[in-house]
Parts: sequence; C-alpha cells; structure tokens
Amino acid sequence: MLNQCNQHGPQYRQWAVVLLIGLALGACRRDEPIKTADDSTPSRSAGWFTDITNDAGLDFVYESGPYGRLFMPEIMGAGVALVDLDGDGNLDIYLTNGHNGLPETVSEGDQTNRFFRQRPDGRWVDATVESGLGDRGYGMGIAVGDMDNDGDRDVYVTNLGLDRLYRNRGNGVFEDVTEAAGLSLSRWSCSACFFDYDRDGFLDLFVTQYVAFHAEKKCTDRASRPTYCGPLAFPALHDVLLHNNGDGTFTDVSEPAGIRRVSPSAGLGVVCEDLNGDGWIDVYVANDAYANHLWINQQDGTFLDDALLFGTAYNLEGNTEAGMGVVAADFDNDLDLDLFMTHLIRESNTLYQNLGSDGFIDATGESGVGPSSLMLTGFGTVALDVELDGDLDLFVANGRVRFDDPVLKADIPPPWDIYAEPNLFYLNDGAGRFALSEELAESFCRPVEITRGLTAGDIDRDGDLDILVTNIQSPARLYRNDAPRQGHWLAVRAVDPSLRRDALGARILVFTSDRTYMRTITTVLGYLSAGEPVAHFGLGQVQQIERIEVRWPDGVTERFPGTEVDREIELVHGQGTLLP
Repeated sequence: MLNQCNQHGPQYRQWAVVLLIGLALGACRRDEPIKTADDSTPSRSAGWFTDITNDAGLDFVYESGPYGRLFMPEIMGAGVALVDLDGDGNLDIYLTNGHNGLPETVSEGDQTNRFFRQRPDGRWVDATVESGLGDRGYGMGIAVGDMDNDGDRDVYVTNLGLDRLYRNRGNGVFEDVTEAAGLSLSRWSCSACFFDYDRDGFLDLFVTQYVAFHAEKKCTDRASRPTYCGPLAFPALHDVLLHNNGDGTFTDVSEPAGIRRVSPSAGLGVVCEDLNGDGWIDVYVANDAYANHLWINQQDGTFLDDALLFGTAYNLEGNTEAGMGVVAADFDNDLDLDLFMTHLIRESNTLYQNLGSDGFIDATGESGVGPSSLMLTGFGTVALDVELDGDLDLFVANGRVRFDDPVLKADIPPPWDIYAEPNLFYLNDGAGRFALSEELAESFCRPVEITRGLTAGDIDRDGDLDILVTNIQSPARLYRNDAPRQGHWLAVRAVDPSLRRDALGARILVFTSDRTYMRTITTVLGYLSAGEPVAHFGLGQVQQIERIEVRWPDGVTERFPGTEVDREIELVHGQGTLLP
C-alpha cells in the first residue's frame, strides 16, 4: 500500500492513512476500562491470555519521574527480565525503574529497580532488598548472562548515567562489581546482550548507546507545542563492545574491534545472533532515525558493518526508520533467522526476510505486519508459538513518544493518556505471513497504556509460554497463556560443562519425520528486555523427535538422539555425536 501511495500521490496517501487508522485502532476496540493492579481485582481472562498480575503478587509501576518539563528519558524506559536468577528452577522477575531526581543530575534517586522471586506456589514476592538488585540509577534495560562461568546468571543494568554489573553470588544474592570489573559507561545505554564473540569461552557484552541527552534542550512540534525531543535533537552516541578478560574484568574494545569505524547512530534494540550462517555470532542494532547496523563477525576479533550489503540498513524505499525493538527468529520456517523491527508512528513495523546467501529483503508488505502498525509506535516485541502449532507468532508493545492524533481513550490518567496505545498480536500462517488477531489475545491488546518492555517465559512450567509487559506510569502486567493447544511442545536447554553455564548462541535443530525446526539459545528479547535461555518448540501433531543437532558457540556441531515430546530436556556439550 505504501508503494501505491507513492505512485498515486498525496490524495491516495491521505485516503490510505485514514483507512490504516481504522485498521490499527479498530482491531483492538475497548468497550470498558481495564482495571489496574491497584484495584485488587481477581484474574480475568479475555481470549487466549489471562491477566494474573494481582493473583501472582506482582505489584510494580515504572515511575519515570516526570517534572512537567518533558525530559526525553521519561518516555523511553521500562526494561524487564523473566529469568531464573536464584537457581531454583522457577522464573523470577526483575524490572528497571525510573528516577525521582532531575535527569540533568544523572545521580542516584530514591526509586529502585525491583526484584520479585517466584515461590513454589506460583506467586511472586518482593525480594529486592535481600537480592542486592535495588539499583537506584535512571533505569533502562537488562541483560542476563553468566559472566564469570560459576554457574550463576549475572545481571547487567543499562541506565541513563552509570551502568551497573551485578555478580550473582548464588541463590539470587547479588553484589555490585561495576567498579571492580573496570566498567564506567555513564552516558545513555539502552539494550545490551551477553555473547562470546571471540570464542574464548567468556561472555562479552555489547551495549547500545543512544544520544548525549542534556536537560536544557527544549523541543516543540509543528504546532509549536512543547513535546519530547527526538533523537536528532542531540548528538548520537557510538555503541560499545566490552571484552570479557576472564578474570572478572572487562575492556572496552570498541575501537580495535571496528565498532567506532562508522558514525554514531542512536542505538536502541539489539540482537546477538549468527545472521550470515558462518557459525560466528554477529550483532544487529536497531537505530532510531539512523541506518541500522549489521556487525558481521570477521572471526579475528573485529567486525564490519555490512547492513547495506545485506539489505538491513534501510527499508524497501531506501529510508531510515525509527528502530526501537528487534527480534531475530525463523518466521518462515526455512531454517534461517529473519528480523522483525518496531518503529515510530507512520513508519510501520518492518520484517526483513532472510534469503540466505542473497542477504535480506524487506518483506513487510507480503508479511501482513505493515498496515496495522502504521498508526502506532512500537517498542517491545517477542516471537513465540502461542498455540503450539509449530509457527512463531508475534506480540508488539506500543506507546507514543509524542502527542499525536487521534487521542485514544486510555487506561491511565492525564497527562500520560495522550501517549497511550493498544498492543498488537499476530498469528503466523507458517510461511511468515501474519494475521492481526487481537481478539485472541484481548487481555494483552485491550489496555491502552504506554507499553515498553516485553518478555516471555513458561512461568508455570506447563509447556507453553506466558508473557510479561512493563508500562510507563501504570502497572506491569503478567499474562498466563491459556490458548487451546494445537499440538505438542519441546523445551531445550544447552549447557557447556567446561564453562559451567548456558551456551548462549547455540543453534538447535529438531528433526521430525516430516519437518525440521530451528531455534537459538538467547536471553535477549525485543527492547530493553531479557528472557529465559531455552529453545522452545511448538510441534503441532508431532509425536516423536527423531534427532536433535546442536551447533555450539565454539563452532562444534553434535547430534543427539531423539526424544518424546511434551518435556524439557538438557543437552550437554561433549555428550553428543560429533558431526563434520
């Protein structure tokens, strides 16, 4: 439709925008307000998902610290992690918080990040104080990985101001080792990921850096009304690559690794995956208003930005977009990773289809994700097989960053209501084509809030994936997946005993009698968020797995025997049959 608009001129574009507004807003109609967590109402189900926030004991609101001066960071935060951090097998919840101090000070405030530990009965309790995770910075995102190979997952928190690294001492008790680790990133970090880019066995860190914000800057819209500034109002920052030295310290290698060879580009979302199929982990960065970066691993400790060559720097029309969140997943079931990105209002979200040796192509039009997102601003996004039919479906978290028409009937009070939007849910037909299906996930789509972080995990260990979202100035929401199952499932963990940790970056192939499935082990999700390092497969009517192959992050590929379905298994590096 966008191409047609360009061909037929302003009159057609105006008609198309009106039509798309109806598509986007009509898909998630609201007949009555949704009650918030403060109402202490019981869980309620709408469609395939049940909002269990209250019954689960989750009580958290991201307080951005507004002062009526429209500071840009107020509208950008709210990261979340849904990961087992205390080692008891149950998923815990960690949420960043905003700041009740003025952003120009970038000092510690009274508000803290919050850590909720899951009890055996399925409820969560606030364990922030005893965990040591009560970071007081202006919180943005969360990355999770075992940085010291001791068997416990550690946490990196990105902030406006000094980032923090928390080492897990065991049982979910953490200590701040930022200074001891030699870390001093103190500008504006957003998404981050742990990955072993040089195959030395230790997890390194890639951290996206946004802009050089300063509070004195004031911005207005075209009608001269005060508004939040956009990224072009400030100098952009270079992203940062931190090498793990293996002794508890990190070294900034952005310069020698080539990350500073390109101009700074206001990075927000990131994925660390092998995107060219050579067995080495690459880095893709969603940039806000700048061309995206695809850092191809050169296998010698350096990277080259080949986004233009691979077709992922610009959209189909050759334009930059406001990249927010990004997820890498095999949407069309052809055993390679595609890229889905969320964008600003009037840009539409974008799906880049992986064509193998031919790079990527902007397949937004044929995928069906374009029109419904055109009049919404997307941030968090996650791909998961909701009903276990074998295809990865899509969730998108929305919320504006500026005043825009039309103003929606929101579930949050003024002045935040003008930024609130409904979320989106798409069902995959198996070939990478998506149908807007909010009625099936009504409880997720129906609230009109400012949603940012979005993550998924099996909170009740019943074999399907549940979702968790964070909102600015309204409660975080936890949704249990109650979708009618269309098939079976398999959850795969991959560990390296020599390293005593999750094999982040491992690629898992599951073979059945009539199909092969591919997933990767990662904790990086969408926008500012982290999830469980488990490869989850919906299998449809498959009754038996014939075999499993794992390409480990060190380049070794092993074959493992088949297994029954509807279970979680753990694959151990060195215990399979070595493949050439």
